[in-house]
Amino acid sequence: MLNFFKGNEKKEEEIILDSNNIPKHIAIIMDGNGRWAKDRGLARMLGHREGMKTIKRILNRASDLGVKYLTLYAFSTENWKRPKEEVGALMKLIIEFAHKECKDLKKNNVIVKTIGDLDKLPNTSLEAINMLKEETKNNTGIVLNIALNYGGRDEIIVATKEICKQLLDGKISIDNINEELVNNNLYTAGMPDPDLIIRPSGEQRLSNYLLWQSAYSEFWYSNIKWPDFSEKDLERAIYDYQNRDRRFGDIK
Repeated sequence: MLNFFKGNEKKEEEIILDSNNIPKHIAIIMDGNGRWAKDRGLARMLGHREGMKTIKRILNRASDLGVKYLTLYAFSTENWKRPKEEVGALMKLIIEFAHKECKDLKKNNVIVKTIGDLDKLPNTSLEAINMLKEETKNNTGIVLNIALNYGGRDEIIVATKEICKQLLDGKISIDNINEELVNNNLYTAGMPDPDLIIRPSGEQRLSNYLLWQSAYSEFWYSNIKWPDFSEKDLERAIYDYQNRDRRFGDIK
């Protein structure tokens, strides 16, 4: 059992986490950076920069708790619609994160992977993220899975096209098309589906995130914006997850 305190303004409530029921895969929609900055009269990019600090805190705590995969929604296929200045700054932030955190990620045994269409990223951002993946590929700890230029619908279309190609090439028959085949052609091939999806900032929607993989995921929402999301908030989400009855369509 893992002990910690669930805090609020009035009192500290002790919570015991079941170390045998830690979600293997947690996915987070890192939402609220821009609104966090706006609330403080700051530029949106300062919110994104503050959110980058949160990544490190949450990654370290997730690793300590025994989470095996942490998938973070960093940049969606829809985010290209944002002002060019903001998109450009976000691409530079990817470079900054890769070079600044590489040493610690390697030392802390973190494996960095990505999902999404990386070919559409600027070359400098792509080189930085590929460097990070290369430097950490031999680690054996938690997988930090970064969703970049990712969209759930796009992912399903890409997988469908690949399956059609295999079918036309005679590598498979139509009878071979099943859930396993689809899974194996998604960006997340080889990874377990997320057990728990967390979205801070008060919004309660998936926003085109892991549409196929989230079929049986538990969802946890918080009004706290991502830059303020703490290790304790992560623990609260896991505690709530552990107190749910996951039936996967069955009767228990």
